[in-house]
Amino acid sequence: MSVNGETAQGPGQEATPELPREEEAGTAATSRRRLLKGAALAAVPYALLPGPQAGAVAQAPDYPLAEWQPAHRSNYTPAKRGTARRRPALVIIHVTQATYSSTLGIFQNPRKNVSAHYVVRSGDGYVAQCVRESDTAWHAGNWGYNTRSIGIEHEGWVDEPHYLTDALYEASARVTAGICARYGIPRDRAHIIGHHEVPGTDHTDPGPHWDWTRYIRLVGAA
Repeated sequence: MSVNGETAQGPGQEATPELPREEEAGTAATSRRRLLKGAALAAVPYALLPGPQAGAVAQAPDYPLAEWQPAHRSNYTPAKRGTARRRPALVIIHVTQATYSSTLGIFQNPRKNVSAHYVVRSGDGYVAQCVRESDTAWHAGNWGYNTRSIGIEHEGWVDEPHYLTDALYEASARVTAGICARYGIPRDRAHIIGHHEVPGTDHTDPGPHWDWTRYIRLVGAA
């Protein structure tokens, strides 16, 4: 997602709210493209990661190996009762520009106006689902693309390739392969795209270190 601001991204809005990088003192960065200073946050024990929102109803995720970690309802557009949303035709790949735990916390913050369907953790490929595939996550910075895509966030930074682990690639490829199978999406680069390829965006993720050849091969083999 490579997101560092807090512009709302509801229906009809083009700008993508960006995930804030964290300062050494724990406060959110207020300028775009700011480098993370709280490097110690990346080492937060996984046992301390945020759990589901208080009062949230446990659901079976669309991807069976994912943990349900719901985004706040103000950060995505729920499907209208009795009406299916537009059938997904794309998978959009993002890099968070934040830690896994920070990303989940931001999606659960009702003031952030941002979400993605899935988040993949770097160290072990653990997957959280934050928005149902039947609902519209606010991740692309382009409402038309939001309505016809599934967004997958990957923990890391576009200029730090060590976050792109084997576990992350393999777990993400399995998520994408499942999405493609459910909706009949071709497993190719025309239908599995980067955030930087969304019209109107100024984002660069997943960045120059993302190995598209490897990823598409893994998706095809999953």
